[in-house]
Formats: sequence, C-alpha cells, structure tokens
Amino acid sequence: QVQLVESGGGLVQAGGSLRLSCAASGSIFSINSMAWHRQAPGKQRELVALITRDMSTNYADSVKGRFTISRDNAKNTIFLQMNSLKPEDTAVYYCFSVINFRNQWGQGTQVTVSS
Repeated sequence: QVQLVESGGGLVQAGGSLRLSCAASGSIFSINSMAWHRQAPGKQRELVALITRDMSTNYADSVKGRFTISRDNAKNTIFLQMNSLKPEDTAVYYCFSVINFRNQWGQGTQVTVSS
C-alpha cells in the first residue's frame, strides 16, 4: 500500500525556521510532481509549493523567498525548508502526489507559529 508520511512539524516563534519531510513508501511505479499544501482553521486548503521530477519548482506568493522545496528522487522524498515563519503560516501541512495514477495525501503535520 502506497503511503505519504510527513514529519517535522511543531511549535516555533515568529521569525524561526522548521523543516518538513515527506516520504513516499510502498510499491511505486509512477510518481511525478510532489507538493506541499496547507490548511489553516476555517480556511480552504491551499498549495504552498510544488516540485517536479526534474526539479522545477512553483511557490505560493505568500511564501516566496521564505520557503524552499527540495526533492530526493532516489528516496521519493520531498522537503520544505521554512524560514522567517509568520503567525499566518500556522496550519496543518499536507504532502500530496499522484502515485501510480492515484491521488495520495499524507496525514498532515501541524505547524504552529507563535507571535
């Protein structure tokens, strides 16, 4: 069974940094772009950052210059380095990918930024 497992969330003060990881496991024969989404309380889930297999990246305007997405294709793992965190970055962060032609979501990891 294919799974996406996130780790690295937590509580940090404004201006601090966190690094999230997401690893895909299971019998994988097809995996292309991988992405981070987030959902804050009372808000819709939004795309934060996306990375393709050839390392092209795309970011939400709200995180450009502060967040960096990276990828290890050999390990089917992505990372999100989050710097200069703001209280408005508080959300549950979800990993997403289309694996074996099916949408896959991770269970989510909480990021809380205190002011």
